[in-house]
Amino acid sequence: MKAELRLTDTNAASDSKGRTWGLEGGLFWWLIGGIGAGITLFFVLLVVVGSSLLVSCLVALVPVLVCLAYIFGLRQGKPPGYDRDIFEYATTGRGFSPEVHRSCVHPLL
Repeated sequence: MKAELRLTDTNAASDSKGRTWGLEGGLFWWLIGGIGAGITLFFVLLVVVGSSLLVSCLVALVPVLVCLAYIFGLRQGKPPGYDRDIFEYATTGRGFSPEVHRSCVHPLL
């Protein structure tokens, strides 16, 4: 009986883009960008504009929340191109099928 292990290349890792902080692929860069935009907006409002601390915090949360909504609503766990399809459907109203006329009359009536 042979005691040596047989190793084979399965290429299982080539199907995944990896995970960082529980986010698929490069989605963590969207989160980093949202946090960076929030911090920048916070300091611009607080130092340059001179608004209050509460207003600066609330306005700075907007880019972070928008990025989180984009990540978890349109990208995380969805098929590739899902976000682009949603935006295309929202702007043009068309999908991959022919446009259906809503006021179709049956030809025999």
